[in-house]
Amino acid sequence: MEVPQPVQFGQYPPARRTIVHLSDTHLLAGNPPLGGRYDTAANLARTLEAVEALGIRPDAIVFTGDLTDLGEPEAYRALRAVVEPLAARLGSPVVWVAGNHDERPALRRDLLDLEPTEEPVVGAWDLGGLRLVALDTSVPGWHHGDLDEGQLAWLRSVLSTPAPLGTILALHHPPLPSHLPLFDILELRDQGRLASAVAGSDVRAILGGHLHYSTSGTFAGVPVSVAAATCYTMNLARPASEVNGMDAGQSFHLVHVYDDTITHSVVPVVDAVTGDYFSAEWIERMARLTPEERLERFSRKR
Repeated sequence: MEVPQPVQFGQYPPARRTIVHLSDTHLLAGNPPLGGRYDTAANLARTLEAVEALGIRPDAIVFTGDLTDLGEPEAYRALRAVVEPLAARLGSPVVWVAGNHDERPALRRDLLDLEPTEEPVVGAWDLGGLRLVALDTSVPGWHHGDLDEGQLAWLRSVLSTPAPLGTILALHHPPLPSHLPLFDILELRDQGRLASAVAGSDVRAILGGHLHYSTSGTFAGVPVSVAAATCYTMNLARPASEVNGMDAGQSFHLVHVYDDTITHSVVPVVDAVTGDYFSAEWIERMARLTPEERLERFSRKR
């Protein structure tokens, strides 16, 4: 039986690809409270429930680093145990990105089934013509970020052939300034080298984490979108010198890839009373109307 195509209500056809972008899970072995405050496992579970409640089949689920807080093997196994069943139910590949709190050997062995070496954790995925590239900005023994020449040479090689729907880069340390002094100390260093590798390529967006708050900007002419953490977020309603973490404001991003643009929507993970005016039944009623009737019914002020 032929499946009816959805009615296009506006100027834009449906997104070509959809990505769920999460960051900074900071799991701990045995799940003690992170910093004596935050139940990272419970906060991740709530976030994954929110992802599944969307009722979509994303083309990829991307975690942009700080997957664990101390790089413990047990923490990586616990992360895998809760994420992989969800990904299987949704039929979506999972892309793991290394962050400054991660340890490459344990991440490679216990999350990726690879040799437990200090080699950077990188990869490229073909999501039906959209190329997703994971970079490793972690620096063993340090919390700031960097990219070595070998990784940049690999990136230039990957980008030398354009992808049909372009490329999205995923990394932990975003190539953006922060108004918080602590993150400027722990920034991605020597960003000009990454800008040179990206220049003239088909890179359409950069996904990042690290900051524990949602923000956006541009780098080398490419839009950059940073997802807030699942574990805890930064309370930006304070002077910059006094910003600290809070057990609130957790969210993830929905990335929609269109022909001419990419949108990054912040999805809050909250328990809040929500109105019930709009529904699948409302959409169905609108779909039965002509474009002119829809405008008359919904756009005209009464």
